[in-house]
Amino acid sequence: MPAFSGKYYYTVDPKGRIIIPAPFRDIITSNYSTKLYITNAPVDQCLRIYPAEEWNRLHDKVRTKPGSDKHMKFFLRRVIGSAVETDIDKQGRVLVPVALREDANINSNVVIVGQVDRIELWDRDEWDKLVDLSQIDRESMEEGLAALGF
Repeated sequence: MPAFSGKYYYTVDPKGRIIIPAPFRDIITSNYSTKLYITNAPVDQCLRIYPAEEWNRLHDKVRTKPGSDKHMKFFLRRVIGSAVETDIDKQGRVLVPVALREDANINSNVVIVGQVDRIELWDRDEWDKLVDLSQIDRESMEEGLAALGF
C-alpha cells in the first residue's frame, strides 16, 4: 500500500482550513475513504491526521491494551479524546478546529509531513526547532537509528 511521505509548507486560511497536499490526496482517494480524523499527537506538539481506515486500525490496537494502565489512560485522553472527524472538501482542504490548533500551537505557517500511515501537521516554527541538526546529539541519534536498522 502506498505510504505518506514528503514535507509541504502551507498556511492556515482565515477559517482554520489547511490544504492536504495533492500527493497525499491522491493516496487517500486511491486507497482510503475521504473521511479523516484529526487529533493531538501523544507527546509531540503537533497534530496527526489519519485516514478513517488507519484510525480504525488504531482503535483496534487500543482495544487490546489494558485501560487501567497510566500510559494508556494518557493516550486515550490526549489522542482518542481529542479526535475530530472531518472530510476533504472540493478544494482539497480540511478544517482544523480551533481547540486542536491551540493544543498544537499552530498559527499561520504550517508544515505537513508524511509519516507512512498518517500525516503530521506542525507549526512551522516548532518544526524548524525540532529538525535543527545543531540541537540534537548526532552521535546518539546515529546509534539509536543504527540499533533500529537505519
